[in-house]
Amino acid sequence: MDNTVGSLARKESKTKTKLSKRKFRNIKKNWVLYLFLLPAILTVFIFNYLPMYGVIIAFKDFSPIKGIMGSEWVGFTHFTRFMQSPNFLQIFSNTVKLSAYELLIGFPVPIILALMLNQVRRARVKKNIQLIIYAPHFISVVVIGGMIFMFLSPAGPLNALLTFFLDRPISFMSEPEYFRTIFVASGVWQAAGFSSIIYVAALSNSDPQLHDAAVIDGASLLQRIWHIDIQVLKPVMAVLFILAIGGIMAVGFEKAYLLQTDRNLPASEIIETYVYKRGLQAADWSFGAAIGLFLSVINLMLLVTANQIVKKLKGESLF
Repeated sequence: MDNTVGSLARKESKTKTKLSKRKFRNIKKNWVLYLFLLPAILTVFIFNYLPMYGVIIAFKDFSPIKGIMGSEWVGFTHFTRFMQSPNFLQIFSNTVKLSAYELLIGFPVPIILALMLNQVRRARVKKNIQLIIYAPHFISVVVIGGMIFMFLSPAGPLNALLTFFLDRPISFMSEPEYFRTIFVASGVWQAAGFSSIIYVAALSNSDPQLHDAAVIDGASLLQRIWHIDIQVLKPVMAVLFILAIGGIMAVGFEKAYLLQTDRNLPASEIIETYVYKRGLQAADWSFGAAIGLFLSVINLMLLVTANQIVKKLKGESLF
């Protein structure tokens, strides 16, 4: 028994040694290709890892004059201030609700678009449709915000149509109950088409012979989509779902801030806009850093949790 275990251990050790030697030979042979990775690695290190040093100001009473190391250490004081602030629950709730609505509505729409595009057989028609649905992605968020205000203003085209049925125009941008619908709907309109590209690319790997065989067997269009196309998309869907969960608390500062008005603040004030107002406008650097770190930790926890759940259920994961 001991001899068998010892021989297996030696074989495993030899296998690992062979693999490491093979990797080393591969790197030595293709060192020029690995050299091309160096600028990307340096960029990520400089702009993503070195700035992490600044996170320490979340635990200090930061003063630009004293610097990071000279500022007084206060521990979790700023985190406690944020969680005990009277508007914490409202801001946190607004962030979670907007994120959840965007995920529930925005995640399936690109998949549906890709499945619909996959059924278009004429290449010219398909390209024209793709051009139309991809175009909103390239419009600036500032322009999108201006379009929303113009279209939904009391004197805008939508209210001009509604006045035929209502006594007075609706002030959409001033009422908190309309903000989430406007935010999510405009986000889906802008991003869904471009987000469908990766699903369209995945569907291009679908074997046409499977569809031909399914047609011969009498399968309907919906059955072919469910049993063939959806199965092809499952690995991509799993990875993108994990990434979407990992960024669920990152709603998007730019559009939320641009669409804010004094009257819709009860629904539009989210963590990211609050960080901007307190951290930059009010120059409370440590408090803003603490809130940002709080948000990042939640996103990391959600990413790891979603990755483990999807890995157990589907066998697909990021790491």
